[in-house]
Amino acid sequence: MKQATNRALRRAAELIGSADELALACHVSPDGDALGSVVAVAHAASAAGKRVVASFGSPFVVSEAYDFLDLSVLVPPSAFPEEPEVMVVFDVAAADRLGELAGAAERAGTLVVVDHHITNKGFGDIIVVDAEAAAAAQLVFHLIGELGWPVTAKVATALMTGIVSDTGRFQYSSTDAEVLRVAAALVEAGARPEEVGRNLYEWVPFGYLRVSAAVMGRARLEQDPGFVWSVLYQDDLSGAQVGPEDLDLLIDHLRIAREAEVAALVKELAAGWKVSLRSRGRIDVGAIAAAEGGGGHHNAAGFNTDGALEDIIAGIRARIRG
Repeated sequence: MKQATNRALRRAAELIGSADELALACHVSPDGDALGSVVAVAHAASAAGKRVVASFGSPFVVSEAYDFLDLSVLVPPSAFPEEPEVMVVFDVAAADRLGELAGAAERAGTLVVVDHHITNKGFGDIIVVDAEAAAAAQLVFHLIGELGWPVTAKVATALMTGIVSDTGRFQYSSTDAEVLRVAAALVEAGARPEEVGRNLYEWVPFGYLRVSAAVMGRARLEQDPGFVWSVLYQDDLSGAQVGPEDLDLLIDHLRIAREAEVAALVKELAAGWKVSLRSRGRIDVGAIAAAEGGGGHHNAAGFNTDGALEDIIAGIRARIRG
């Protein structure tokens, strides 16, 4: 890690270690990295004798895929303190990604930000941001080490969930020797890769198959460069007994097409659209998302938008082709 990151980690550890009470949060609609990071720190801090409140913004829903984690530390956002003395947020590139907890972050006595998004422009009082880290959970592992807190099997499993999620099962270009060393330490601490992998990638409700069939049936390929995209409509969820939190794998199904330099899944919301983007590396989808008011990484990003579906696809197409 960079010296600046190490200094920020030490400052964060000093503050967190001296606090009696911690308010922890991650971004809305948390993925494995956000959820794993906040859950890991909540358990580690509780074991260290801290009073802990941990949550994320509405909708306060977690996919059943994460039921193997001990989520008992989470409380609904309505139970989150309005003016926390020390607040720590994980995997959050901008304050608005906290949903209704953004107000608590603004009013916090001290706000610590632990993140790895290149689009993070810096907010908070102590900023631990390293865009070269494969996952926020990787930074959290080092933060817990700075604090001198033990990494129990429960904590290790949560952190492994974050790392496996954001490295795409150690397949993305962010997978380097450092993150593999962290993963090895987590296995030694009790994390079970087979349990994490099975729950994240091989454990979906039956209705997911129906929704996936509808989305894949609409998939379109545009050449030069290869652009694969599809759309998920609200009506696709009717009777399938799945929610948005169960559908994270759909974008990865689109990107496996060998022609796909870029894949996009446009999901219809109650109001507007949510766009998920993936790249094989040649095209920076993080920059595309940032131009649309979103964020993410070079190879994985997203944004929310309004307007007609045709205009959304046309805009992505134009940015891909430069």
